[in-house]
Amino acid sequence: MNHDYELIMCIINAGFSQNVMKAATKAGARGGTIIHGRGTADPEAEQFFHLAVSPDKEVLLILVDSARKDGILRAINHAAGLEQESQGIAFSLPVDQAVGLTS
Repeated sequence: MNHDYELIMCIINAGFSQNVMKAATKAGARGGTIIHGRGTADPEAEQFFHLAVSPDKEVLLILVDSARKDGILRAINHAAGLEQESQGIAFSLPVDQAVGLTS
């Protein structure tokens, strides 16, 4: 099934959402929504992967047309991937329908 839109979700340490949004906008995103949250992590997993997980998180939601998704995901990974201080992960989900969008 072909989808016109994708929802990009990026989960990052708190305080880095503006950097991520700047990279996403430069790659073609038009805007996003930030949700504040708290992460959970298994202490054993933290030791295994040699990283400390900050409990305060921000979730950035970006609705994009499917043609721009790959470029935006690459830009987000470059700006906020696990190797960065923001320790972000990003993924996309297909969107069946969307209303209220302007071109």
